[in-house]
Amino acid sequence: MWKRACDTASKYIAEAKECNKQRWDKTHMELHFKEGDQHPVLPVSLVKPYFQTEEDKFASRKKNPTPPEIVEVEDSPGPVSKIIRARKIRLNGKDQRQYLVKFKSQTADKDKWFSEDSIQDGNLHLRILRASRRTEQSHQ
Repeated sequence: MWKRACDTASKYIAEAKECNKQRWDKTHMELHFKEGDQHPVLPVSLVKPYFQTEEDKFASRKKNPTPPEIVEVEDSPGPVSKIIRARKIRLNGKDQRQYLVKFKSQTADKDKWFSEDSIQDGNLHLRILRASRRTEQSHQ
């Protein structure tokens, strides 16, 4: 039985080799050069350096929508209740951190994104946010 399996395998391998040879012979062309022949060339003056952009490197990435503008303190609807979330965005080519602020006696649809220096008592509220994150991580 083992001998018959080996013979069958050898037969299929030989057929596969023949199929691959035919495929190669159909598409392959031997290049013949004579002495003095030149391959196609192009002048160096036409060559320009290629600079790969971020879009070229990561073409499959989704384009981020333009972030909303930072709202100034005058637009705030009242005193700050707490900072809910933080995010990092890119404005004018620079990374910037913004915080989602919840205001006292306001509904969730009034929450707004502010930069750290635009938040009233920002340092205090940021310390509370960071402390709550640390306790969440330690309980996990």
